[in-house]
Amino acid sequence: MLRPTKIIAIGLNYMDHAKEMNHQIPAYPLIFMKPPTAVIQDGDYIVYPPDTKELHYEGELAIVIKDKTRNIVKEDAHLHIAGYTCANDVTARDLQRLDGQWTRSKSFDTFCPLGPKIVSNVDPTHLAITTRVNGSVRQQSNTANMIFDVYELVSYISKIMTLLPEDVIITGTPPGVGAMYVGDTVEVEIEGIGILKNKVISG
Repeated sequence: MLRPTKIIAIGLNYMDHAKEMNHQIPAYPLIFMKPPTAVIQDGDYIVYPPDTKELHYEGELAIVIKDKTRNIVKEDAHLHIAGYTCANDVTARDLQRLDGQWTRSKSFDTFCPLGPKIVSNVDPTHLAITTRVNGSVRQQSNTANMIFDVYELVSYISKIMTLLPEDVIITGTPPGVGAMYVGDTVEVEIEGIGILKNKVISG
């Protein structure tokens, strides 16, 4: 199981998702953080907390950092990446709207499923990504639609904070985010990596 010191997440990083949300294309990566206590593995349960009435899935590509990384250029970013895995940036959407910022809505325990494995031999700039709920496709895109690619993200974040081994960057979600309910099974599949599968249970 990954044990990151921090999870850095990117908002509005797919061109098609930004258009879906009627947002302007961001001029620089929009970052927020999730706590390491949110991490669960493939097959673990996502707990639907009683504080929210609107729990959403967000399938994403995750970057796993290899070593201590600080203030690097984009061209060197690949040297500091251990590999890639699937992520689900679970979000309490009603709390996000209520708070006007993202910390509470993104930070409950079990709100960061990661897995099923870390893969290094893929091209992260051109991977199909699909999210299914109970077998029905809800999100379908390609990392080629990212506004800021993985190398840009690692470089950008490294100039703000030091990244440590096993830290995780989740790179934004494609269009099609939506609700999941107790009893649902959510799958995030990324080409060349595998399928992250988690069931939602009541908290």
